[in-house]
Amino acid sequence: MRKGDPLRIGLGLAALGRPAYINLGRVEALPEDRGVASMRQAAGAVLDAAYQAGVRWVDVARSYGLAEEFLAGWLAERGHTDVTVSSKWGYTYVGGWRLDATMHEVKEHSAGQFSRQWSESRALLGSAINLYQVHSLTLDSPLFTDEPLLRALAALTDDGVRVGFSTSGPQQSAVIRRAFELQVAGRPVFTAVQSTWNLLEPSAGRALAEAHDAGNLVLVKETLANGRLVADPPGTVTRIAQRHRVGPDAVALAAVLARPWADVVLVGPSSAAQLAANLAATRLSLTAAELHSLASLAEQPGQYWARRSSLHWQ
Repeated sequence: MRKGDPLRIGLGLAALGRPAYINLGRVEALPEDRGVASMRQAAGAVLDAAYQAGVRWVDVARSYGLAEEFLAGWLAERGHTDVTVSSKWGYTYVGGWRLDATMHEVKEHSAGQFSRQWSESRALLGSAINLYQVHSLTLDSPLFTDEPLLRALAALTDDGVRVGFSTSGPQQSAVIRRAFELQVAGRPVFTAVQSTWNLLEPSAGRALAEAHDAGNLVLVKETLANGRLVADPPGTVTRIAQRHRVGPDAVALAAVLARPWADVVLVGPSSAAQLAANLAATRLSLTAAELHSLASLAEQPGQYWARRSSLHWQ
């Protein structure tokens, strides 16, 4: 199989833009003090390491705490103009920068929410935003029948901003297919999708391949199953990792990079060391036999998403 390319790797800041998140293996990699200044410094260190390694895509969201602000500050300080930025709207961060918050984010897919959050994102990141995505679109979202919202989203394309959506949950495939059918004035509303695909949850693969073949941009998120594939890797992953002298994260990510429809493969490290371990995947070629054995690790989608819902914010 082909090797990965650092330019296919995107850096997600979900784990670095706020003090609490669900990723396993995150707490140990972060500074003991998770105040704003410390987290800003941690985010900057990972951004620097990623840029030096050749990564040129960064993914953030309004709900990732101060991730957009951290990224905007880093871009201004470093002067980089060759970084592709994607962000998301639809969730509001309400955690108050507390580890023990009873709620960390609130979802709302409405025209008003889009207008507010697009203004906020644009105020921070300006024209650096290349792709703006609906955050966690599901089949029950009112977006599908909200004509004013769809028209507002479609108008972004006229301003040179690509419009996409992300998906979560056991019905990702149905959401992907339905969303790409949406049109305004005879033109598709969406030309990009960001979905979960990993060794434990590959159910959206066929729909993502279809989307890619139709000319849409495909980003893959939660490639390490929120750290599950690293903190407690299946035996198959461990054996292949030992054979290649890499970590389990590199094997899991190499499996994603082996998918020809995966245009951007997102990683969410909490430190430069975790990033370096992740990027070993770009130098790893898995055999057909190894990929076949890894395919046996898939869980039932309902089981996978129930487990994800049980992960604690910490």
